[in-house]
Amino acid sequence: MSMATTKVKSGRAAAGGRRGSVKVLGFMRSLADKFSACGRFGTAANYIRATNSLSAYLGGKDIPFSKFNEELVMSYDGWLHSRNVTRNTVSFYMRILRAVHRRAVRMNAARPAELFREVYTGVDSTRKRAVDETVLLRLQRLDLARSRTLSLARDIFVFSYFTRGMSFIDIAYLRKSDVGQNVICYCRHKTGQCLNIFIEPCMRRIMGRYATEVSDSPYVFPLIKSTDPPTAFRQYHTALRYYNRKLKELSEMVGTRVPLSSYVARHTWATSARDHNIPISVISAGMGHSSEKTTRIYLASLENSVIDMANKAILKKFDADISL
Repeated sequence: MSMATTKVKSGRAAAGGRRGSVKVLGFMRSLADKFSACGRFGTAANYIRATNSLSAYLGGKDIPFSKFNEELVMSYDGWLHSRNVTRNTVSFYMRILRAVHRRAVRMNAARPAELFREVYTGVDSTRKRAVDETVLLRLQRLDLARSRTLSLARDIFVFSYFTRGMSFIDIAYLRKSDVGQNVICYCRHKTGQCLNIFIEPCMRRIMGRYATEVSDSPYVFPLIKSTDPPTAFRQYHTALRYYNRKLKELSEMVGTRVPLSSYVARHTWATSARDHNIPISVISAGMGHSSEKTTRIYLASLENSVIDMANKAILKKFDADISL
């Protein structure tokens, strides 16, 4: 037997031993640590969330990848549904597990296999998350001089709408260096895509309201203070929770049936653009979506109402014809 053949066999033996020793939950936690170490705190948090869910299903006991098979995946899927976890959340966990398994295969820690054929890994169209443009006008007219927190929440929400649905995380991390004389240039945290937005007077007014408050800060808005990445991310999460609580109060004040949240401004801009006959390709580019498919998911919640209105116009003459 040649030395080359011996090396190949010994390598395979080592790989086999490695497959038997690597455990799923520990592997997922190590991936979360790696994401945190390179500043991908959101991804790390998602992996930790998925790890905690799978750990609960396993009763806290870790298992080797040799036992991570299609039967277990389907059983975990059923366990999640039995606890009334939403379909999109189940899909969220499954997509992370699929990514974990693929990475384990690439690292020779698991055997190649199709484990997720029988579980849902898509994204359902969400319920209506857009409000009418009149709600934005009512928000602007609210007298919030006595509540700094409500005023800030209102301004962030409206600013998001003004800036083509800029995400809350991108607003929180928006730096003064991102704001030029006439253009805001920033990169989306979610995708890394860089966007340029021409600064309209309404945007400049909102940023100007906080200029004094953030005079010693590198950020445009007083949402996070630290420049240390882990600390800044924790401050962002705290600000997001508080922001959504304040938006609930604002929802009651303006009397909207669709509760305001950090997502609603983004969905509202997409819907308003569509209603102004802006092509989906342009809306998609304006929002920084990676594909028009994502934009269509944003807009799908109102498609039925638009179709119903069109059908009503078509059938109007029949309602007027008493002979039918």
